[in-house]
Amino acid sequence: MRVLLIGANGYIGRFVADRLLADPAVQLTALGRGDDADVRFDLATGSPGALTRFLDAVHPGVVVNCAGATRGGARELTRHNTVAVATVCEALRRSGCGARLVQIGCSSEYGPSQPGSSTAEDAVPRPGGPYGVSKLAATELVLGSGLDAVVLRVFSPAGPGTPAGSPLGRLAEAMRRAMQSGDGELRLGGLGVQRDFVDVRDVARAVHAASLSAAQGVINIGSGRAVRLRDAAATLARVAGYGGALHELDTPPGALRPVIGHPRTESVGHRVDALAHHRAESLGHHRPDSPAHRGDHRADAEHAAPVAHPYPDGCGGWQQADVRTARDRLGWRPRINLEESLADIWMEAACRI
Repeated sequence: MRVLLIGANGYIGRFVADRLLADPAVQLTALGRGDDADVRFDLATGSPGALTRFLDAVHPGVVVNCAGATRGGARELTRHNTVAVATVCEALRRSGCGARLVQIGCSSEYGPSQPGSSTAEDAVPRPGGPYGVSKLAATELVLGSGLDAVVLRVFSPAGPGTPAGSPLGRLAEAMRRAMQSGDGELRLGGLGVQRDFVDVRDVARAVHAASLSAAQGVINIGSGRAVRLRDAAATLARVAGYGGALHELDTPPGALRPVIGHPRTESVGHRVDALAHHRAESLGHHRPDSPAHRGDHRADAEHAAPVAHPYPDGCGGWQQADVRTARDRLGWRPRINLEESLADIWMEAACRI
């Protein structure tokens, strides 16, 4: 089976490439903007006709699209996440290759969910920001294309290579800096958010399964369990061996409460005397998966921990996937638990200490 992988250098794309290359029945061709791609092509600016000619020459049986942007303004997100997918769909319609399309979507397409609920594929999407809107538009293009296509709506990917701007990436970086400098306290925001974390290697397995299946439509890819970011931070601290205290900035002034460990005594380490002020902005101005918004340093601050907007992805305080469709139609279940994902995130962060 010949597979054309678009976006092989991205966070998810790298693991999808590894998974596909491990299958001796797969002949993989990577298309992208980087010099290391087998074929250089920019979906955001390239024409459907040029892509059609390439498809006819390579004649893939499956096209996997992992390309896209998670940062930038509405115009940039639309160009990379929506217009690019329109180019893929139009090229596949024109081509005689008859390839199946596996499109990587995201949970931001759904927007906020009712706390305690599991979001199934038939939920009405209500994206809370430009990133989710651009990805939802791409999904609608795929579903309306008439192609043999499936969209995998990936919830919050985690594991090795986690971007530094993601919630778990920010936590690991803040903890690394604290341990490196001997800080006995960390002050962070957004820890009350609950997300469905799924290991990126399990996502790659789902893409492989979807490439081989006949399933169409939208399929959720998640763990099926929402985890509070505060609990993920506690697990990360345990994995890292961090004995300091973690304080939340989402509580009213003077009501900061420790949720991890206890402050070190002055004989062991010094107290962090920095507090980053959270800047409230409308959800529409937040970049999905963006780095934490930084507040101003106080005049006597020595260090300031990154502070995240509670809902920078436009998904509110809760998201949890209903993953029964993935089980039933792809034969897929997540295998890697969050603690293992966090251990791999920390191993990469610890290498920078």
